[in-house]
Amino acid sequence: MKVVSETIKLSTNGHTDVVDITSQVATIVHHSRIEGGIATIFVVGSTAGITTIEYEPGLVNDIKEAFERIAPLNAHYDHHERWGDDNGHSHIRASLLGPSITVPFCNKKLILGTWQQIILIDFDTRRREREIVVQLLGA
Repeated sequence: MKVVSETIKLSTNGHTDVVDITSQVATIVHHSRIEGGIATIFVVGSTAGITTIEYEPGLVNDIKEAFERIAPLNAHYDHHERWGDDNGHSHIRASLLGPSITVPFCNKKLILGTWQQIILIDFDTRRREREIVVQLLGA
């Protein structure tokens, strides 16, 4: 069993910025010394999350609108009062989405559906430098 850890660093715009990171993860898998196994993709921080979607403009807009309905930007959040900031909705949205996913790979290729891409969603209220850890486990 082998373990490989790599990091993806990228700039985001916040405000439910949806970023397709499939190609970066695929490159890490392809260049690793592991033929097959699982890739865990984890975003460091509590105001962003990772999932898969069909990355197309309509669905990107739909997911943004869905999160606005679930945890509205302008709702009351006790987090704002405790810390004097404005990103309570960001923390709620990120906790509902989750910080990581696991994707299998075989022959150095991710096993994803035809219309399935790996995305990062940054929910914070400002631009951020994000760090995504990709850890491969396999043989």
